[in-house]
Amino acid sequence: MSRPKSAHRCGSCGSVTARWAGRCPTCEEWNTLAEVPLEAAVAAPVLRPVPGAGLEAGPCRLGDVDLAAAAPHPTGIEELDRVLGGGLVPGSVTLLGGEPGVGKSTLLLQVLRSVSSGGEPVLLVSAEESPRQVRLRAERLGPLPESLLVMDSTDVSAVAGAVADSGARLVVVDSIQAVRDPAISGAAGSVSQVRACAEVLVQLAKSGDVPVVVVGHVTKDGSLAGPRLLEHVVDTVLTVEGDRHHALRTVRAVKHRFGATGELGLFTMSDAGLAAVTDPYRLLLGDRRPGEPGSTVLPAIEGQRALLVEVQALVADPAGPAVPARRSAQGLDTGRLALLLAVLDKRSDLGLARTDVYTSVVGGIRVAEPAADLAVVLAVASAARGLPLPADLVAFGEVGLGGEVRQVPHAPRRLAEAARLGFRYALVPGTCPDGPPGMKLLRVGEVAQAVAVLSA
Repeated sequence: MSRPKSAHRCGSCGSVTARWAGRCPTCEEWNTLAEVPLEAAVAAPVLRPVPGAGLEAGPCRLGDVDLAAAAPHPTGIEELDRVLGGGLVPGSVTLLGGEPGVGKSTLLLQVLRSVSSGGEPVLLVSAEESPRQVRLRAERLGPLPESLLVMDSTDVSAVAGAVADSGARLVVVDSIQAVRDPAISGAAGSVSQVRACAEVLVQLAKSGDVPVVVVGHVTKDGSLAGPRLLEHVVDTVLTVEGDRHHALRTVRAVKHRFGATGELGLFTMSDAGLAAVTDPYRLLLGDRRPGEPGSTVLPAIEGQRALLVEVQALVADPAGPAVPARRSAQGLDTGRLALLLAVLDKRSDLGLARTDVYTSVVGGIRVAEPAADLAVVLAVASAARGLPLPADLVAFGEVGLGGEVRQVPHAPRRLAEAARLGFRYALVPGTCPDGPPGMKLLRVGEVAQAVAVLSA
């Protein structure tokens, strides 16, 4: 018997190759090629018309496009609307990703309850849970609106008919890896199925002017599972992040065709769902112990808001002379920490080459901007010398490989927020503009000058 012909498809980008290789020749991702039957490899998703709506065809004048039809509709969740730039745009497709148990389904249930409380019908397509399970979770959030509809189906082709019959003005599909298209071969969650289902849902949203929110699983490294096409075809990609041991949850926009992607939404997880954080200062600095060595306050910028977070450091002797020094970073980039420690070892007399260094951003916040460099350097230096920094001091600035301290954007906004919360001193780059009245700026041009503040 002859062996069936087969090909190899990339699980990341969906490209097809005749032979297996360790690296995909198209997207250059490693170990993503999987063997599939030749018929499935060449099969393309077939787009079928959505019942009850038709796609407009033909060109039109750009000046005649109605902008009012693309105005975002608020979800009723203030922090989520901040990230979305006002709310969900009609006809848009939003992909919401996050680790299991982080609160994705709970957040979307709150959105559905908020939108349907005004009488508009909304539809939840639950492909992973039964309606009974969904109701048990939803009742913890409060009374159930009459117009909140649920559908337990894994057939994506049935969603369009349900939307047309119910007149739903918001559709949530939980999750894209659990639904499948009967017209396409392959199991739910496979590359071909995810691609086909995504295109069907995009067509449903665009043709019916209905916002569609799709839940997506993530891989072990935190990236969205499935082919890259999934991220390309949607309009918005949101991620929900948070530590299971902390109540804080953050929502970020990785991609947003209708606005900026730098905004951050803050929530706390409770038995009653996700609650918006109205005062981040109490949550992030409420348990801070002023006068403790190894602690610095950083005015970080997330979108349009300035958040004051505590950066902590601990310097300890290694377990033995033959044991290499450890560098650990929580909430910070580990590679950036290694760079800063190398600069400190070269430009100061701290002698950190043979010591273990642990750093952390308290509260579950992750800081990725270079403005955190100076705060990390001060926290490490304070921990190494055992000398605390002033309790009313904040610090920010980028540190270069030459030991110089460089300016960072949004300095006035950082200083204004620090002054509002009672901080009187700020360690800043030498080129930083003046701060608000009542705040004294300590300008430094090099790392050695910043470390010298501990002895002042």
